[in-house]
Amino acid sequence: LEYREADLERIESEEGIKLRMNRSIQVEGSFGELKQNSGFRRFLCRGSQNVKAEAILLAFAHNINKLHHKIQGDRTGNHLFPLKKSA
Repeated sequence: LEYREADLERIESEEGIKLRMNRSIQVEGSFGELKQNSGFRRFLCRGSQNVKAEAILLAFAHNINKLHHKIQGDRTGNHLFPLKKSA
């Protein structure tokens, strides 16, 4: 219960609200990039473990690609989107 209360305090804090607002707009873009830019349409293997492994490899590739573009554009240390103020 102590951990839950501490988590709830962090989630409801000013910074927690900002991070949740920004996260909600960032996730869908990743799936769109995987589908459009990487040409990913379906998993190539069967079974839960194999699909999970393939998804992890896709995530690694996506994150390495993002890091590469950030390094090339000299944008390391910056947020993808500026943090918004909570209402």
